[in-house]
Amino acid sequence: MQNTPRGSKKHIAIYGKTNSGKSTLLNSMIGQEISIVSDVKGTTTDPVIKSMELIPFGPVVFIDTAGLDDDSELGSLRVNKTLKILQRTDFAIYVLDVNDPNLDDYYNALDNFKKYNIPYLTVVNKMDTVLKKDLNDFMQKLDNPIAVSALENQNILQLKDEIINRLQKKETDPPIVGDLVPYGGNVLMVVPIDSEAPKGRLILPQVQVIRDCLDHGIKCHVVRDTELNEALSEIKDIDLVITDSQAFGEVNKIVPKEMSLTSFSILFARYKGDLETFVYGIEKLKELNGQSKVLISESCTHNHSHEDIGRVKIPRMIKKHIDENIKFDFKMGNDFPEDIEGYDLVIHCGSCMVNKKTMMNRIRFCQEKSVAITNYGIILAYFTGAFPRCVEFFNLKLV
Repeated sequence: MQNTPRGSKKHIAIYGKTNSGKSTLLNSMIGQEISIVSDVKGTTTDPVIKSMELIPFGPVVFIDTAGLDDDSELGSLRVNKTLKILQRTDFAIYVLDVNDPNLDDYYNALDNFKKYNIPYLTVVNKMDTVLKKDLNDFMQKLDNPIAVSALENQNILQLKDEIINRLQKKETDPPIVGDLVPYGGNVLMVVPIDSEAPKGRLILPQVQVIRDCLDHGIKCHVVRDTELNEALSEIKDIDLVITDSQAFGEVNKIVPKEMSLTSFSILFARYKGDLETFVYGIEKLKELNGQSKVLISESCTHNHSHEDIGRVKIPRMIKKHIDENIKFDFKMGNDFPEDIEGYDLVIHCGSCMVNKKTMMNRIRFCQEKSVAITNYGIILAYFTGAFPRCVEFFNLKLV
């Protein structure tokens, strides 16, 4: 489970009023005291995140959120954090206290689930505190709920089974390269080793592409950019060359034009997001000027260096080729701004560290605000001259 990237796990978030038993429910399902439990309203301040193996489904991420009715001094900040969790929720659990139900809050939450296209399960908690008849009468008002007692561990196994059943009905994740390269085909990965490369290991997208090749019976060859020429002469019938985006310019010159070429970032733009939208977003570059404002959004957090792709290389390219007065803002992790309409263009990383739900919600949010969005790999392909061949490989039309 620990080897599965968090961005590849289904995110299950627990919502409800304060003191409805959300934290107790999470602790009961996991079998550990992960969330602090008390009778004081607003005990859960920030979302509590815990990875878990949900057998037989697989690894998931549970998120315990603050109460949506928190009226404490910091309540509005907590509620806003809870609502932002919606953007990365694959499956929602709404907890109702049978002794203190507020169906208005419940229906408002369901509206949010529908807005973000989130499947959900209604859980009626504290079933041990009311008569069976009263419990049944209350449950008749709800949409296919399940009753539990998180404190007494009643029906917790049945709840897990129901969550697994509903998760299994969802579509499985698409392949990264398995539908692009035939079984038995050859993929050549170009992995430069520079100051940004983690010592002793590969970065996450590279590892995931290798695994996807293995899952689909594709032969995967990994070389540095310095050995690319030699590899091209030795390996026959290469179906696809995949390069780190930072080496796009040099690799594009070396790889024969008749050979398919793309980057890890572009593959993840397709895997985690909407490649066609990102390709369309590149057109916005032609409209940028010295008054324009660009957001660089990166899903992971790390130390920055003089070679940083998002904070250094991409802004430098744009300033050099378009206008040196263009303004840039930088956001990392889950800190995606709500006032997105203040930007002319959003340039997002490959999103390997977030789940598909998060990325698709960010794309939808940009579309609603009429803000163009594109991707690191596509930007680098554009400025290094590799853009046309990359787009043609995916059978997309140049805009």
